[in-house]
Amino acid sequence: MTNNIKAPELEWAKEWLKSEKKSYINGWWTESSSHQRIESINPANGKVLGCFQGAGQAEVDAAVAAAREAFDFGPWKTTSRKERASILRQISALVREHQAELATLESLDNGKLYKESYCDDMQEVADILDYYAGWTDKYYGESNPVEGDFISFTTKDPIGVCGLITPFNFPLLLAAWKIAPALAMGNTIVFKPSNATSFSAIRFVELIHEANILPPGVLNLILAEGKVGGYISQHMGVDKISFTGSTNVGKQLVRDSADSNLKPITLELGGKSPNILFADVPNLDAAIERSFYGLFTHKGEKCSAPTRLFVHRDIYDKVVDRLAQMANDYRLGDPFDPSSDQGPQVTKAHMERILDYIESGIQQGARLVVGGTRDTEGTNADGFFIRPTIFADVDNSMRIAQEEIFGPVLCVIPFTDEEEVITMANDNIYGLAAGLWTNDVSRAHRVARRLDAGMVFVNRYGCYDFASPFGGLKQSGWGKEYAMHSLASYTKSKAIWIAH
Repeated sequence: MTNNIKAPELEWAKEWLKSEKKSYINGWWTESSSHQRIESINPANGKVLGCFQGAGQAEVDAAVAAAREAFDFGPWKTTSRKERASILRQISALVREHQAELATLESLDNGKLYKESYCDDMQEVADILDYYAGWTDKYYGESNPVEGDFISFTTKDPIGVCGLITPFNFPLLLAAWKIAPALAMGNTIVFKPSNATSFSAIRFVELIHEANILPPGVLNLILAEGKVGGYISQHMGVDKISFTGSTNVGKQLVRDSADSNLKPITLELGGKSPNILFADVPNLDAAIERSFYGLFTHKGEKCSAPTRLFVHRDIYDKVVDRLAQMANDYRLGDPFDPSSDQGPQVTKAHMERILDYIESGIQQGARLVVGGTRDTEGTNADGFFIRPTIFADVDNSMRIAQEEIFGPVLCVIPFTDEEEVITMANDNIYGLAAGLWTNDVSRAHRVARRLDAGMVFVNRYGCYDFASPFGGLKQSGWGKEYAMHSLASYTKSKAIWIAH
């Protein structure tokens, strides 16, 4: 991470959080008809951080109506591609200008380290807005070589009103993954962030509002509990849903689509990604380090994290010992303390869920090598901290190896040969990502092709770039984020035939 990090805006955030926040509909901060007040808790100390008014069906209806009006009749409809690109770059510039504010809110609300929020998340938010600004005039239809005396061509038109629903782990970043391509293609948006981590999204929309960049109704923000996402997914006025979150909720959104207007859905869901260390790994120390940080950064709350580490028996003991040493050295504490290596889990309920998984691993016979407990040392006493946890001698059929824990828990599983490890790696309902480490080029190609995952990393786990599609197979979801692949889901194709 860069050393050029601006100091957190803690005093500014303290003042900003004093006011009760509201949903943003049709260019206005809107009072909630439900009169519900939702508090967000600072996971580092268990104290109330701030609050917002919880929206309900009435607010969703109003937001969808505003988005529909803006799409069908507003100035957004006639905004040129060049102008849309300029708008996205202006929003990116706002993120860069207010990067410290946004990162501060993110770390206060989510618990991740400030250096993670500032250097990783907010930098990428700005970058992806710039990236999709470059796509506004480069994604278009084609001429079709049809038979007969006809001209046939396809168009790529905006799909309409997009319902965007995002989770708690990368609050603003995952929102930008969706907002940027949706706006680039000329759509309007109803955006609902997680109720556990809404503040960076609120500030993001606030900055756009203050700068008067977007016409009213183009970007609407719904602040609410998770169940309100169902009002969006069931709404007949919504043309498309993009959701990142749990597989169970994703399945419900599919049912909502089927029961309403068959709106297309993009789903980026769970993962239980295998990471395979063969005995001929090119650089064992580098592989161990990358495998460790690939999981334990952002406190393990990452869908593509390498949570199942398959290690060849010839190097197994060395790998487990080194991982344990690294975990023991990890310092848990205040996300704004530069010496902290890990912040708290996002909520108390999520922390307790992770601890329950840890207990199940112990009960099922996995060997707890390190961690496994809540960290209540010193100033961590009231926070939701869990020590980095490593289980060895895990059986791939155990609950901790099959279900997504979404926290700082690593399962280390020994293997003997290639066929055995491929079978175990694929023996899971998820198929988001996978990694393998080997010095054998033939093996790298052979194993990569056989792993059931949407992304396979060879000799460096976790390679992400806007130009390469992000998304999984099996119950890890439908569709892709990033690259031109995401643009297809925010457009509709139309074939036009003209007789000579």
